[in-house]
Amino acid sequence: MQSSAISLSPSLPLPKSSLTFPNRSTKSSFKCHKSSFSPSGLDCLRVSEFKKSSLNLSNRATFSASALGSDPSSGAGWGLDQVGLEGGLSVPRATSLSEAAGEEPKKAVVESSLVLGTLFGLWYLFNIYFNIYNKQVLKTFHFPMTVTTVQFAVGSVLVLFMWMSNLYKRPKISGAQLVAILPLALVHVLGNLFTNMSLGQVSVSFTHTIKAMEPFFSVLLSAMFLGEFPTLWVVGSLVPIVGGVGLASLTEVSFNWAGFWSAMASNVTNQSRNVLSKKFMVKKEESLDNITLFSIITIMSFILMAPVAVFMEGVKFTPTYLQSAGVNVNQIYMKSFIAALCFHAYQQVSYMILQRVSPVTHSVGNCVKRVVVIVTSVLFFRTPVSNVNALGTGVALAGVFLYSRVKRIKPKTA
Repeated sequence: MQSSAISLSPSLPLPKSSLTFPNRSTKSSFKCHKSSFSPSGLDCLRVSEFKKSSLNLSNRATFSASALGSDPSSGAGWGLDQVGLEGGLSVPRATSLSEAAGEEPKKAVVESSLVLGTLFGLWYLFNIYFNIYNKQVLKTFHFPMTVTTVQFAVGSVLVLFMWMSNLYKRPKISGAQLVAILPLALVHVLGNLFTNMSLGQVSVSFTHTIKAMEPFFSVLLSAMFLGEFPTLWVVGSLVPIVGGVGLASLTEVSFNWAGFWSAMASNVTNQSRNVLSKKFMVKKEESLDNITLFSIITIMSFILMAPVAVFMEGVKFTPTYLQSAGVNVNQIYMKSFIAALCFHAYQQVSYMILQRVSPVTHSVGNCVKRVVVIVTSVLFFRTPVSNVNALGTGVALAGVFLYSRVKRIKPKTA
């Protein structure tokens, strides 16, 4: 018994105890030896047993003399609260660390969901404003090549600004990589040019209804150039897409062949870009992510498009020409700038979303985006829509949604 006692010399001061006495005037309640703590001396300080769930211990424990002589602040590292002792004392008690630790992941999930929801909202909002302002510009200024060049120019300025201000890391690109990216930039130019040509000829809703056929060309080109053959589920989902677009085309009030074929050509070139991107992304360095690749493509697209626009359409975006054509210069400049800004912004946000979610979720979001654009454009421009036309558009979009869900289904292997 004596060997277990802890002797305290005057040179070694006793640390302050965390024990609290509700009635300090009553000293006779605790008659412990001043110089040493022995098991018998602890009879007056018996501790109530800790709950197993709090400490996660297999057996019950009581405080020993060494525990009473330890630093009371050390309990903070264990997640300790106060637990009552017999006789009015209180000492630290272990709390549930899992509850405290579980709050951080929940908070992170909420913050991540808010950020993702904001990005989706911006994606849709930028798309809506781009299509509305772009359509207004093309109705007044009938030069789609010049409009496309302006959009690439504004995007290039934004990219250079982000690189120079270190908002985004400036990439190191080799000559071989630029050569590999060149075909991507070329089809990117053609895809956006054909889209603008279609928007200048037909309604926004009809252009986007035709562009709902993108999955059809994606499957076709992937089979031809990548050897990726579709499953029966994917082929089945293409039927309502093609049928819906055909039904909507037959009843479209603003239908003309120039607008129709321009939108179809946009589908082919955009999906060609996606196929080429898959082949390029296999070879690219890890430092060249999707946003950086898109930024480089934007600058190269401007370099490719600018001389062609000047050669084909001339210098038509000057104040002198616009005034002679009876166009409000300030309005056309402002709307063109907003359209170009939204054009670049929605594509940047799209890549940011793709970095946070799966391709399937992104495809579903893109399908919803097309619905939002069609509905808002019909309401804003008051586009006349017949019941059959609305049915065709709805069937096509339903097919796109179905395609986005089934394209990830893997065929069963024997």
